[in-house]
Amino acid sequence: MDEQYDPDIIEHRWQNYWEKEGLMKVTEAPGKKKYYLLEMFPYPSGKIHMGHVRNYTIGDVVARYKRMRGFNVLHPMGWDAFGMPAENAAIANNTHPAKWTYENIDNMRTQLKQMGFSYDWDRELATCQPEYYRWEQWLFLKMYHKKMVYRKESFVNWCETCQTVLANEQVEAGLCWRCGKQVRQKKLAQWFFRITDYVQDLLDYCDKLSGWPEKVITMQKNWIGRSTGAQIRFPIENPSENMQKEIPVFTTRPDTVFGATFMVLAPEHPLVTKLSKDTDQEAAIAEFVDRMALQDRSARVIESYEKEGVFTGKYCINPMTGYRMPIFTANFALMEYGTGAVMSVPAHDQRDFEFAQKYGLNIIVVVNAPNQDLTAESLTEAYTGEGIMINSDRFNGITNIEAQEKISAYLEKKGLGKKTINYRLRDWGISRQRYWGAPIPIIHCPSCGIVPVPENELPVLLPEDADLLEGGKSPLPALASFKNTTCPLCGAPAQRETDTMDTFVESSWYFERYCSPRCNTAMFDKSAVDYWMPVDQYIGGVEHAILHLLYSRYFTRVLNDLSLVNFKEPFTRLLTQGMVCKETLSCPEHGYLFPDEVISDGENRRCRKCNMPVTVGRVEKMSKSKKNVIDPHVLLEKYGADTTRLFCLFAAPPERDLEWSEQGVEGGYRFINRVWRFAYAIMDEIQDVKAFNGSPDELEGEFKTIYKKTHQTIQKVTDDIEERLHFNTAISAIMELVNALYGMESFQNPQETEKTEKETKVLRFAMETICLLLSPVVPHVAEALWYALGHRQSILLTSWPSYKEDALTKEELVIVVQVNGKLRSRLHVSVDTDEKDIKKQALEDEKVLKFIGEKPVKKIIVVKNKLVNIAT
Repeated sequence: MDEQYDPDIIEHRWQNYWEKEGLMKVTEAPGKKKYYLLEMFPYPSGKIHMGHVRNYTIGDVVARYKRMRGFNVLHPMGWDAFGMPAENAAIANNTHPAKWTYENIDNMRTQLKQMGFSYDWDRELATCQPEYYRWEQWLFLKMYHKKMVYRKESFVNWCETCQTVLANEQVEAGLCWRCGKQVRQKKLAQWFFRITDYVQDLLDYCDKLSGWPEKVITMQKNWIGRSTGAQIRFPIENPSENMQKEIPVFTTRPDTVFGATFMVLAPEHPLVTKLSKDTDQEAAIAEFVDRMALQDRSARVIESYEKEGVFTGKYCINPMTGYRMPIFTANFALMEYGTGAVMSVPAHDQRDFEFAQKYGLNIIVVVNAPNQDLTAESLTEAYTGEGIMINSDRFNGITNIEAQEKISAYLEKKGLGKKTINYRLRDWGISRQRYWGAPIPIIHCPSCGIVPVPENELPVLLPEDADLLEGGKSPLPALASFKNTTCPLCGAPAQRETDTMDTFVESSWYFERYCSPRCNTAMFDKSAVDYWMPVDQYIGGVEHAILHLLYSRYFTRVLNDLSLVNFKEPFTRLLTQGMVCKETLSCPEHGYLFPDEVISDGENRRCRKCNMPVTVGRVEKMSKSKKNVIDPHVLLEKYGADTTRLFCLFAAPPERDLEWSEQGVEGGYRFINRVWRFAYAIMDEIQDVKAFNGSPDELEGEFKTIYKKTHQTIQKVTDDIEERLHFNTAISAIMELVNALYGMESFQNPQETEKTEKETKVLRFAMETICLLLSPVVPHVAEALWYALGHRQSILLTSWPSYKEDALTKEELVIVVQVNGKLRSRLHVSVDTDEKDIKKQALEDEKVLKFIGEKPVKKIIVVKNKLVNIAT
């Protein structure tokens, strides 16, 4: 082996070897235990970033480890390639989304290969390829025929400039996240998946996801949003002839119905304009509804708005009290929750209280606080706690908790309402008025109406030669060659659906397609899916904890109902890795700066552009907008893939945020060099011997200690990876073993000691173990050292090391001795040596005495079983 560690030569050599030998390729092997390891596939943005590197390094360690444990490991990679970001980038770079996407895929594939990830590239897929989205269209048709898909008009966030629907998450302060223009509410015909058909099942199974983080399960439950209560019907006073006669309201507080004094409808509620028609309020209502259409109507921001509303000019009747309730429309009512109507009880809901005070509406207390006598006049805020019922007729005197059940039962008995369950989750709107997406396989015929595309005409191809229109608008509605077709039922001229599918559709089943990505007769080969699925370990960012995971769970249930898969949950275990963070740098003139735009002069930092002092900001998630990013390519060029991987794994547990540290990267590089130097120093000596595999009782002294330490390290690393995925502590244990080897007297003074054959074999065992334990983490250097040891089979094909139980007992401890915080010696003591004796041995040690000299000892600190620090 070479004396110097050269990552560039080593990594190129072994990446070429793995590819040439096809070591990452995998097929089904019935009878062999499988392990499906999957990281969330990336959007092909053009460059991998440190978040990618960390995510995929974590996954690669698990994949390699499981393979060495004897599993048949599936570890694929592909591209979530459709979507608006590709269109936006294409517009910004004056190119076509298809060209931009495919070029980026090529670039990112090269970058990922440079990291040494163990992907089976034969299974690579891209969701923008017809052979992928063809089966998505096929499934849409199956769902359509099963009435799992429907089309209806609904209010959506609409950006006129981008000509598309935006998700709530894409609306920022009422503006489009892409173009910054005003977003409005618009009623459009949209396609929906009936995810609500599975809502209770999705909720029930949350408690069966034992391998998922609790915080993600909580987020899923909250998004599904199950609440129990009652639906109460409020008769409308003097409804017009073509108007509904009642307003149904869902409430979780039926105990407060006697205190309901006004009704609030969401501005989008169809009753709002009908109620105000031909009243003095008609113009005010129209103005308010138009103004609300320009507001961000997402639940996450609506609570921050000042409460405002307009009287519709009509009243409804409280069915329990006969009270004449004015009907308002207000900005705090959401059409997407319940029925879009709120029975407002200002005495017991703070939002209603503020609204009532603002508009001079009546307040009636119906739940009295313990040991108090609440009145409308005494309230300074709504009382939302438990208490005793008052002003509630036959229900006075009981607790409000008891009243919830009794009032619900009474409403049901009298035909005024019923007990019910409500969910926050709404059906999934999948229509997007964009070009770069999978076409929806539907035809609109003037005579036959909505007609599904026949299966034998799939895929409905997205024309990749079509150019985006001005402002990024989709060309599909104006593209005659795409839009114009014939009706498959009557043969008359017809038009294709020009909306494309939400890109979440593609990412909701890609993990099944990986099982047989070249299957051209079905979505996937069922036998392959039966073998590989479900995914054993899924890894990705917590930002996908709700929508992507929920939609994937839903899609799997659809596939299950269609008898295409025999399971309901796609992911057995889930790891949501933390973010990669770095301090921000900025100067007064140029704002945020990239790291290479800063000149460091000791502790002083200056802007390279203007020479002004640089302000060091707080540590935040790496982002291009704040320029606190590190290009992985720079790390690869300077340190190599193994060091980059090591830093990502060692600096923090995977579920925690990782703070960037140049010193941390340097430390990883030094450690790899340290391992290399040790191997080089002993290689000639251990080259031609076999590793020791006997009992520790056959050994003595430091070789017995090292042998046992090696087995203890195997146990520690195995447990940390297997049980906790705590790679940082696993690496730390390997570092301790390397330090122990360096500290051996026989290594420090080789001329003074002559080893027996057994002792040389112990060194061989320790060195082989280090290679094996490091191989999932730093695979290139591990392969190189394994080869140098004389092995001609890849370390990836070697079994994970096992430990001997009789080597785990600690009969002897190695105690580090420091003088004024610096390592000066080591003591080998029995496990039962007391602290007093350890201090005595430390003070009598010859190496220690040299550094103490004539100085008086001021203090001796003992860390049990670890170290002694002598302060002088």
